[in-house]
Amino acid sequence: MEKKEVLGKYKKKNMNKQFKKAGILFILIQVLISCGTDTPKEKPNVKTVEVEKPAIPILEYTTVATLPHDETAFTEGFLIHDNKLFESTGSPDHLPNLKSVFGIVDWKTGKLDVKVELDRNIYFGEGIVILKNKIYQITYENQVGFIYDEKTYKKIGQFNYSNKEGWGLTTDGTFIIMSDGTNKLTYFDPKEMNPVKTLNVNENGYATDALNELEYINGFIYANIWMTGYVVKIDPKTGNVVAKINFTPMSYNIKNLHPNALEMNGIAFDSIADKIYVTGKLWPYIYEVKFPH
Repeated sequence: MEKKEVLGKYKKKNMNKQFKKAGILFILIQVLISCGTDTPKEKPNVKTVEVEKPAIPILEYTTVATLPHDETAFTEGFLIHDNKLFESTGSPDHLPNLKSVFGIVDWKTGKLDVKVELDRNIYFGEGIVILKNKIYQITYENQVGFIYDEKTYKKIGQFNYSNKEGWGLTTDGTFIIMSDGTNKLTYFDPKEMNPVKTLNVNENGYATDALNELEYINGFIYANIWMTGYVVKIDPKTGNVVAKINFTPMSYNIKNLHPNALEMNGIAFDSIADKIYVTGKLWPYIYEVKFPH
């Protein structure tokens, strides 16, 4: 008998056995059901549906005016107080000509009238803030900050903090708020500069890291995101990012025209005139911008 014919009979025989087994199994199941025996129920095939989280709104901005800025200013702090624009700067090792200073920006020339200079061999200057006639300044990796008299700029104290790094400063009028390069903002009591609470910043449940220079505007904290052109608007009650401003086109344009310019870092709010200014490290310009706030 040919091999093909033998295989055909084998398959047919095997199928008959399977049909018989299936028939017997079916009868047994029917008997069990009729006897009231419960059979296991199959788990329903439930698919997990991921709910898409709403996108964070982008606040559109317009450029109102362009002002000069010192191209040697490695901007770390930026604020307006008593109609004066204050700026603090850092001094990276690879740019030996730069200084860690703070002072007042000349609106006409962009040059910085230096009030305080740190020893760049010891300190890298970071953010500043002014509250109740005092100027507070933090440093990058020394975990130390300094306090100056607002009028004389004389050093009147210093403080330490446990955050590994110091980046930006702002105030809500009661506390001093510090960023440290993570998604965490630390609130300090200005009297003793003791930490009183922390705020974890997130966007749709994910940590928003690299918070840098800060500004407090009408009940919200605005933060530059390091190495990007984005500024995020943070609800201080929840830590949620509730909006973003995309200054990336501005930043790209600056870098294309001025190769030495680095990332955007600096947002200042004039609460009296209701004006907002932005700049960046080694930028030749300061921009007055307008966006819903």
